Amino acid sequence: MTRSSQIPDASCVKRLKLLADPTRLALVRLLTRGPQHVKDLNADLRVDQNLLSHHLKVLREGGLCVAERDGKAVTYRLVEGVYDINKGGSIDLGCCSLAFPNDLNAND
Repeated sequence: MTRSSQIPDASCVKRLKLLADPTRLALVRLLTRGPQHVKDLNADLRVDQNLLSHHLKVLREGGLCVAERDGKAVTYRLVEGVYDINKGGSIDLGCCSLAFPNDLNAND
């Protein structure tokens, strides 16, 4: 294997950087439960609303989640194909996958 073939492509590095932030990683983990309103995400994370909005925007722009209007509220969900509980419950980043312990996805 040559050195150049060991270097991940730019899109892989970008997606990994998205999840390098603890708040964004926590958001993605929470969204593995399914679509969630911003207020529910904030109740779990307890971060400043501006900071939460910033991180959600970064995840949207990075192609990991989408926002949908639900009346006055906004619901976020992971992009189709990023997470599939039937395929081992891991986040598919295209270049690699990331799995979380099952404790969060258990029926609460």
